[in-house]
Amino acid sequence: MSDQRVTVALDTTLTTELIEEGYVRELVSKIQTMRKEADFNVTDHIEITISGSEKVCEIALAKTADIVGDTLADSLTVAEPQGFVKEWDINDQKVTIGVKRV
Repeated sequence: MSDQRVTVALDTTLTTELIEEGYVRELVSKIQTMRKEADFNVTDHIEITISGSEKVCEIALAKTADIVGDTLADSLTVAEPQGFVKEWDINDQKVTIGVKRV
């Protein structure tokens, strides 16, 4: 794009880091939605369990610190979902997430 003497170029290449960050943002969004649907208090600590897509589970484990930090969770594990459980489609990847009040 060019306007007068200013040119702007955008790099729209999706790196592995950007793709993973997208999955993390989607997971955090789904978990926060589940907290609300389960009628948890904003200050309630939770445990997160996730199963399903190997890709999403691997990213969740690799980015556990980010996810638990953003959702006030004490833990995130790949296991049979427990507590309030819901199935999601995240970027064409099927996952089941469980949130349980600690």
